[in-house]
Amino acid sequence: MAKVRSPRWDFLIYLVVRCGVCLLQALPMTVAYALAEIFAWLAYHVDRRHRLVAWDNLQHAFPELRQQPKKLDQMVRRVYRHFVQLAFEIVLMPRKLHVTNWRQKITLIGGEKIVPKLIADRPLLIVTGHFGNWEMAGYALGLLGFRTYAIARTLDNPYLERFLKKLREKTGQTILAKKGEFDEITGVLTSNRVLATLADQDAGQKGMFVEFFGRPASTHKAVALMALQFHAPMVVVGVPKVCEPMHYQIVVEDVIYPEEYAHQPEAARRITERYTAGLERLIRQHPEQYFWLHRRWKHQPPVKKSRLAA
Repeated sequence: MAKVRSPRWDFLIYLVVRCGVCLLQALPMTVAYALAEIFAWLAYHVDRRHRLVAWDNLQHAFPELRQQPKKLDQMVRRVYRHFVQLAFEIVLMPRKLHVTNWRQKITLIGGEKIVPKLIADRPLLIVTGHFGNWEMAGYALGLLGFRTYAIARTLDNPYLERFLKKLREKTGQTILAKKGEFDEITGVLTSNRVLATLADQDAGQKGMFVEFFGRPASTHKAVALMALQFHAPMVVVGVPKVCEPMHYQIVVEDVIYPEEYAHQPEAARRITERYTAGLERLIRQHPEQYFWLHRRWKHQPPVKKSRLAA
């Protein structure tokens, strides 16, 4: 049974968040980053459940850390630090990132691979993950005049959902709900537009299992199927932070053309494996900027009956 939400409680949480946003946007960057350090320290010590998830994920992804507990702990602390800073920077983007100063905040790596596709008369899929500052990519593209659409999960709190959606759409990006707007999503590709999605979320027991950091990870097959159905090239992108304050790279890691796989057996699997490998290469360069707090490997392939019998 779904939990009944309290509109009053949702609105109170919204008011607290809005007050925090107003305060944060009024602070100098140095003070905001100092505050982020404090919040990261608190989150690390209070949030034991996700801290243990991060420890477990990192030990599997980087087996050498099992013998280096201090280094593992430092990595987990850096993960918390990055994502608290990320939350602060998302709030600060409307104040700090403009069409006149974007070169001071963003460096585009591999622009020759993506810019022609952004203006081509053909649909385009931009695939990324919970790495670096994924929100900045769509925000910056809108800032530069490119009309894009992004698939996102709808927040349970309707007041916060409206506020975050307005922030995300400030420069012209359109946010589509992951659930409930399937016709709009397919319509974007049918009309040769640009669609961005996060492709590193656990897809449950019925997902497609592909290797990710040496372990099978349940992955949504819909991304590859859309590329094949609509003949949409897929650009694998990461947005790592490279220096302070708030300077990121938008890195084009790979470009996948569905026609290269259309007549191959298990074409969707091959495309999914390829973009997942691209995301892994990006993450390995800046491992502290990946969302290890998420149970990415929550589901595993079912054990075959023959193994059970043995």
